[in-house]
Amino acid sequence: MGMTKYDRLLYIINLLRSRRTLNAARLAEECGVTERSIYRDIISLSEANIPIYYDNGYKLASDNFLPPLNFSFEEYTCLKLALESSPLEQTGKYKSVLKQVQAKVEACLSQATKDRRRTAPDTTRVEIESTVSRKTAEQWYGQVEAAINDQRCLDMDYETIEHGLVHRVVEPYFIVFRGHAFYFVAYCRLRQDFRTFRVDRVRHLAASQEHFVRQKDISADTYFDGSWRLYDGEPVEVIVRFSGYAARVVEAGTYHRNERVETNGDGTTTYSITVNGTDEIARWILGFGAEAEVLEPRELREEFRSIGRRMEHIHSQRGDT
Repeated sequence: MGMTKYDRLLYIINLLRSRRTLNAARLAEECGVTERSIYRDIISLSEANIPIYYDNGYKLASDNFLPPLNFSFEEYTCLKLALESSPLEQTGKYKSVLKQVQAKVEACLSQATKDRRRTAPDTTRVEIESTVSRKTAEQWYGQVEAAINDQRCLDMDYETIEHGLVHRVVEPYFIVFRGHAFYFVAYCRLRQDFRTFRVDRVRHLAASQEHFVRQKDISADTYFDGSWRLYDGEPVEVIVRFSGYAARVVEAGTYHRNERVETNGDGTTTYSITVNGTDEIARWILGFGAEAEVLEPRELREEFRSIGRRMEHIHSQRGDT
Protein backbone atom coordinates (compact mmCIF):
# COMPACT_ATOMS: atom_id res chain seq x y z
CA MET A 1 0.00 0.00 0.00
CA GLY A 2 1.36 3.42 -1.00
CA MET A 3 1.60 6.55 1.10
CA THR A 4 -1.36 8.85 1.54
CA LYS A 5 -1.02 12.23 -0.12
CA TYR A 6 -0.47 13.90 3.26
CA ASP A 7 2.34 11.50 4.16
CA ARG A 8 3.85 11.92 0.71
CA LEU A 9 3.87 15.72 1.00
CA LEU A 10 5.71 15.50 4.34
CA TYR A 11 8.11 12.98 2.81
CA ILE A 12 8.85 15.32 -0.10
CA ILE A 13 9.54 18.18 2.31
CA ASN A 14 11.98 16.02 4.27
CA LEU A 15 13.67 14.86 1.07
CA LEU A 16 14.12 18.44 -0.06
CA ARG A 17 15.54 19.41 3.32
CA SER A 18 18.17 16.66 3.21
CA ARG A 19 19.08 16.59 -0.50
CA ARG A 20 19.89 19.35 -2.95
CA THR A 21 19.25 18.21 -6.53
CA LEU A 22 16.03 16.23 -6.67
CA ASN A 23 14.05 16.55 -9.90
CA ALA A 24 10.53 15.28 -10.51
CA ALA A 25 11.73 11.93 -11.84
CA ARG A 26 13.86 11.25 -8.77
CA LEU A 27 11.10 12.35 -6.39
CA ALA A 28 8.63 10.11 -8.23
CA GLU A 29 11.02 7.16 -7.81
CA GLU A 30 11.48 7.84 -4.10
CA CYS A 31 7.74 8.18 -3.48
CA GLY A 32 6.60 5.38 -5.76
CA VAL A 33 4.28 7.59 -7.86
CA THR A 34 4.28 9.14 -11.33
CA GLU A 35 6.01 12.39 -12.22
CA ARG A 36 2.57 13.90 -12.87
CA SER A 37 1.66 13.21 -9.22
CA ILE A 38 4.89 14.92 -8.11
CA TYR A 39 4.06 18.04 -10.14
CA ARG A 40 0.64 18.18 -8.47
CA ASP A 41 2.31 17.68 -5.07
CA ILE A 42 4.72 20.58 -5.70
CA ILE A 43 1.74 22.79 -6.57
CA SER A 44 -0.05 21.71 -3.38
CA LEU A 45 3.00 22.53 -1.28
CA SER A 46 3.40 25.94 -2.92
CA GLU A 47 -0.28 26.72 -2.31
CA ALA A 48 0.33 25.83 1.36
CA ASN A 49 3.06 28.54 1.43
CA ILE A 50 5.94 26.06 1.54
CA PRO A 51 8.80 28.01 -0.12
CA ILE A 52 9.88 25.70 -2.99
CA TYR A 53 11.83 26.80 -6.08
CA TYR A 54 13.61 25.01 -8.92
CA ASP A 55 17.32 25.38 -9.61
CA ASN A 56 18.88 22.23 -11.08
CA GLY A 57 16.39 20.35 -8.93
CA TYR A 58 13.70 21.32 -6.45
CA LYS A 59 14.87 23.14 -3.33
CA LEU A 60 13.43 24.75 -0.22
CA ALA A 61 13.99 28.50 0.01
CA SER A 62 13.90 28.19 3.78
CA ASP A 63 13.27 25.45 6.32
CA ASN A 64 12.74 27.72 9.28
CA PHE A 65 9.10 26.65 9.42
CA LEU A 66 10.30 23.20 10.54
CA PRO A 67 12.86 23.56 13.33
CA PRO A 68 15.50 20.79 13.51
CA LEU A 69 15.28 18.14 16.17
CA ASN A 70 18.03 18.22 18.72
CA PHE A 71 19.76 14.99 17.64
CA SER A 72 23.31 14.71 18.87
CA PHE A 73 25.81 13.16 16.46
CA GLU A 74 25.82 9.95 18.53
CA GLU A 75 22.01 9.78 18.49
CA TYR A 76 21.96 10.34 14.74
CA THR A 77 24.60 7.63 14.18
CA CYS A 78 22.67 5.16 16.31
CA LEU A 79 19.42 5.82 14.44
CA LYS A 80 21.15 5.57 11.07
CA LEU A 81 22.73 2.22 11.94
CA ALA A 82 19.43 0.85 13.25
CA LEU A 83 17.52 1.90 10.14
CA GLU A 84 20.11 0.71 7.63
CA SER A 85 20.59 -2.69 9.27
CA SER A 86 16.93 -3.49 9.96
CA PRO A 87 15.67 -6.72 8.34
CA LEU A 88 12.32 -4.92 8.00
CA GLU A 89 13.79 -3.43 4.82
CA GLN A 90 13.07 -6.78 3.18
CA THR A 91 9.33 -6.53 3.77
CA GLY A 92 7.03 -4.81 1.33
CA LYS A 93 5.26 -2.86 4.06
CA TYR A 94 8.22 -1.41 5.93
CA LYS A 95 10.73 -0.91 3.11
CA SER A 96 9.24 2.46 2.16
CA VAL A 97 8.54 3.38 5.80
CA LEU A 98 12.22 2.96 6.69
CA LYS A 99 13.16 5.26 3.81
CA GLN A 100 10.69 7.86 5.04
CA VAL A 101 12.02 7.70 8.59
CA GLN A 102 15.60 8.02 7.40
CA ALA A 103 14.71 11.04 5.29
CA LYS A 104 13.08 12.68 8.32
CA VAL A 105 16.10 11.96 10.48
CA GLU A 106 18.46 13.40 7.86
CA ALA A 107 16.29 16.48 7.52
CA CYS A 108 15.85 17.19 11.22
CA LEU A 109 19.48 17.69 12.18
CA SER A 110 21.18 20.70 13.66
CA GLN A 111 23.85 22.37 11.58
CA ALA A 112 26.54 21.20 14.01
CA THR A 113 25.49 17.56 13.56
CA LYS A 114 25.38 17.99 9.77
CA ASP A 115 28.87 19.45 9.77
CA ARG A 116 30.27 16.61 11.88
CA ARG A 117 28.51 14.02 9.72
CA ARG A 118 30.34 15.28 6.63
CA THR A 119 33.80 14.77 8.14
CA ALA A 120 33.33 11.82 10.49
CA PRO A 121 34.56 8.40 9.28
CA ASP A 122 32.29 5.36 9.31
CA THR A 123 33.37 3.56 12.47
CA THR A 124 30.62 0.97 12.87
CA ARG A 125 28.67 -1.24 10.49
CA VAL A 126 25.93 -3.68 11.44
CA GLU A 127 25.02 -6.54 9.12
CA ILE A 128 22.18 -8.84 10.20
CA GLU A 129 22.45 -12.03 8.18
CA SER A 130 19.15 -12.96 6.58
CA THR A 131 18.07 -15.94 4.50
CA VAL A 132 14.69 -14.37 3.75
CA SER A 133 13.39 -14.54 0.19
CA ARG A 134 12.65 -10.86 -0.45
CA LYS A 135 9.98 -11.61 -3.06
CA THR A 136 7.87 -13.84 -0.82
CA ALA A 137 8.46 -11.69 2.27
CA GLU A 138 7.16 -8.66 0.39
CA GLN A 139 4.22 -10.70 -0.86
CA TRP A 140 2.98 -12.09 2.47
CA TYR A 141 4.37 -10.04 5.39
CA GLY A 142 1.80 -7.25 5.18
CA GLN A 143 -1.12 -9.67 4.91
CA VAL A 144 0.00 -11.64 7.95
CA GLU A 145 0.44 -8.46 9.98
CA ALA A 146 -2.98 -7.17 8.91
CA ALA A 147 -4.61 -10.44 9.97
CA ILE A 148 -2.88 -10.21 13.37
CA ASN A 149 -4.16 -6.68 13.88
CA ASP A 150 -7.71 -7.63 12.82
CA GLN A 151 -7.67 -10.96 14.71
CA ARG A 152 -8.72 -12.64 11.48
CA CYS A 153 -8.06 -16.28 10.56
CA LEU A 154 -5.79 -17.15 7.63
CA ASP A 155 -6.28 -19.85 5.00
CA MET A 156 -2.78 -20.85 4.05
CA ASP A 157 -0.83 -23.19 1.78
CA TYR A 158 2.54 -23.74 3.41
CA GLU A 159 5.71 -25.53 2.26
CA THR A 160 6.99 -27.70 5.11
CA ILE A 161 10.37 -29.39 5.26
CA GLU A 162 8.88 -32.72 6.42
CA HIS A 163 5.66 -33.06 4.40
CA GLY A 164 5.87 -30.67 1.46
CA LEU A 165 2.89 -28.46 0.65
CA VAL A 166 0.13 -28.53 3.27
CA HIS A 167 -3.04 -26.53 3.83
CA ARG A 168 -3.70 -24.93 7.20
CA VAL A 169 -6.26 -22.63 8.79
CA VAL A 170 -4.44 -20.64 11.46
CA GLU A 171 -5.01 -17.87 14.00
CA PRO A 172 -1.93 -15.56 13.77
CA TYR A 173 -0.57 -13.93 16.94
CA PHE A 174 2.74 -12.17 16.19
CA ILE A 175 5.68 -11.95 13.77
CA VAL A 176 9.31 -12.25 14.89
CA PHE A 177 12.68 -12.01 13.16
CA ARG A 178 14.63 -14.80 14.78
CA GLY A 179 17.78 -16.48 13.63
CA HIS A 180 17.95 -15.42 9.99
CA ALA A 181 14.33 -15.04 8.89
CA PHE A 182 10.83 -13.76 9.65
CA TYR A 183 8.46 -16.20 11.36
CA PHE A 184 4.91 -15.86 12.62
CA VAL A 185 3.41 -17.76 15.50
CA ALA A 186 -0.15 -18.96 15.04
CA TYR A 187 -2.65 -21.39 16.51
CA CYS A 188 -3.13 -24.20 13.98
CA ARG A 189 -6.71 -25.45 13.78
CA LEU A 190 -5.58 -28.82 12.40
CA ARG A 191 -2.91 -29.52 15.02
CA GLN A 192 -4.90 -27.90 17.82
CA ASP A 193 -1.75 -26.20 19.05
CA PHE A 194 0.56 -23.27 18.41
CA ARG A 195 3.04 -23.56 15.55
CA THR A 196 5.82 -21.40 14.13
CA PHE A 197 5.66 -20.64 10.39
CA ARG A 198 8.39 -19.08 8.26
CA VAL A 199 6.96 -16.21 6.20
CA ASP A 200 8.82 -17.02 2.99
CA ARG A 201 7.60 -20.63 3.00
CA VAL A 202 4.02 -19.46 2.52
CA ARG A 203 2.81 -20.32 -0.98
CA HIS A 204 -0.71 -18.94 -0.80
CA LEU A 205 -2.48 -16.84 1.80
CA ALA A 206 -5.96 -15.40 2.19
CA ALA A 207 -7.64 -13.73 5.14
CA SER A 208 -11.00 -15.31 5.93
CA GLN A 209 -14.07 -13.52 7.20
CA GLU A 210 -13.80 -15.41 10.49
CA HIS A 211 -12.37 -13.63 13.52
CA PHE A 212 -10.79 -15.33 16.51
CA VAL A 213 -10.37 -14.43 20.19
CA ARG A 214 -6.75 -14.21 21.32
CA GLN A 215 -5.57 -16.35 24.20
CA LYS A 216 -4.22 -14.01 26.85
CA ASP A 217 -1.23 -16.10 27.95
CA ILE A 218 0.56 -16.05 24.56
CA SER A 219 3.23 -13.35 24.34
CA ALA A 220 6.10 -12.71 21.96
CA ASP A 221 8.24 -11.79 24.98
CA THR A 222 8.03 -15.26 26.55
CA TYR A 223 6.94 -17.65 23.80
CA PHE A 224 10.47 -18.82 22.91
CA ASP A 225 11.83 -18.94 26.47
CA GLY A 226 12.21 -22.72 26.54
CA SER A 227 13.32 -23.13 22.93
CA TRP A 228 16.91 -23.37 21.76
CA ARG A 229 16.10 -21.11 18.83
CA LEU A 230 12.59 -21.48 17.43
CA TYR A 231 10.87 -24.77 17.87
CA ASP A 232 9.05 -26.34 20.76
CA GLY A 233 8.98 -29.80 22.32
CA GLU A 234 9.09 -31.57 25.65
CA PRO A 235 11.51 -30.02 28.19
CA VAL A 236 14.72 -32.03 28.47
CA GLU A 237 18.01 -31.39 30.22
CA VAL A 238 20.99 -31.51 27.86
CA ILE A 239 24.51 -31.87 29.26
CA VAL A 240 27.55 -31.71 26.97
CA ARG A 241 31.26 -31.95 27.76
CA PHE A 242 33.41 -29.85 25.45
CA SER A 243 37.16 -30.24 25.08
CA GLY A 244 40.02 -28.52 23.27
CA TYR A 245 39.19 -25.56 21.07
CA ALA A 246 35.42 -26.14 21.47
CA ALA A 247 35.71 -25.73 25.25
CA ARG A 248 37.39 -22.35 24.82
CA VAL A 249 34.74 -21.25 22.31
CA VAL A 250 31.88 -22.20 24.62
CA GLU A 251 33.50 -20.47 27.60
CA ALA A 252 34.05 -17.29 25.61
CA GLY A 253 30.48 -16.77 24.43
CA THR A 254 26.84 -16.93 25.48
CA TYR A 255 24.54 -19.13 23.42
CA HIS A 256 21.36 -19.13 25.48
CA ARG A 257 20.22 -17.04 28.43
CA ASN A 258 19.34 -20.17 30.45
CA GLU A 259 22.66 -21.97 29.92
CA ARG A 260 24.97 -23.13 32.70
CA VAL A 261 28.70 -23.33 31.95
CA GLU A 262 31.22 -25.00 34.29
CA THR A 263 34.97 -25.05 33.71
CA ASN A 264 36.57 -28.32 34.78
CA GLY A 265 40.09 -28.84 36.11
CA ASP A 266 41.10 -31.07 33.18
CA GLY A 267 40.63 -28.38 30.54
CA THR A 268 37.12 -29.47 29.57
CA THR A 269 33.91 -27.47 29.93
CA THR A 270 30.52 -28.83 30.96
CA TYR A 271 27.56 -27.14 29.30
CA SER A 272 24.06 -27.69 30.74
CA ILE A 273 20.67 -26.39 29.66
CA THR A 274 17.02 -27.35 29.89
CA VAL A 275 15.52 -26.88 26.45
CA ASN A 276 12.24 -27.74 24.71
CA GLY A 277 13.13 -30.43 22.21
CA THR A 278 16.61 -31.46 21.05
CA ASP A 279 16.52 -31.14 17.26
CA GLU A 280 17.91 -27.60 17.10
CA ILE A 281 20.49 -27.91 19.86
CA ALA A 282 21.65 -31.23 18.35
CA ARG A 283 22.66 -29.44 15.14
CA TRP A 284 24.58 -26.87 17.19
CA ILE A 285 26.44 -29.59 19.12
CA LEU A 286 27.29 -31.47 15.92
CA GLY A 287 29.04 -28.36 14.64
CA PHE A 288 31.78 -28.94 17.24
CA GLY A 289 32.54 -32.42 15.92
CA ALA A 290 34.56 -34.81 18.09
CA GLU A 291 35.26 -32.08 20.67
CA ALA A 292 31.66 -32.36 21.97
CA GLU A 293 30.45 -35.36 23.97
CA VAL A 294 26.78 -35.60 24.91
CA LEU A 295 26.39 -36.83 28.48
CA GLU A 296 22.62 -36.41 28.83
CA PRO A 297 20.00 -37.31 27.77
CA ARG A 298 20.83 -40.89 26.94
CA GLU A 299 18.56 -40.82 23.86
CA LEU A 300 20.53 -37.95 22.33
CA ARG A 301 23.84 -39.65 23.14
CA GLU A 302 22.62 -42.79 21.33
CA GLU A 303 21.45 -40.68 18.39
CA PHE A 304 24.94 -39.15 18.08
CA ARG A 305 26.53 -42.60 18.20
CA SER A 306 24.24 -43.65 15.35
CA ILE A 307 25.11 -40.53 13.37
CA GLY A 308 28.80 -41.28 13.89
CA ARG A 309 28.41 -44.81 12.55
CA ARG A 310 26.50 -43.60 9.49
CA MET A 311 29.09 -40.89 8.77
CA GLU A 312 31.92 -43.41 9.09
CA HIS A 313 30.13 -45.74 6.67
CA ILE A 314 29.45 -42.97 4.14
CA HIS A 315 33.00 -41.62 4.23
CA SER A 316 34.52 -45.09 4.08
CA GLN A 317 32.58 -45.73 0.88
CA ARG A 318 33.67 -42.43 -0.63
CA GLY A 319 37.30 -43.27 0.18
CA ASP A 320 37.09 -46.59 -1.72
CA THR A 321 35.91 -45.08 -5.00
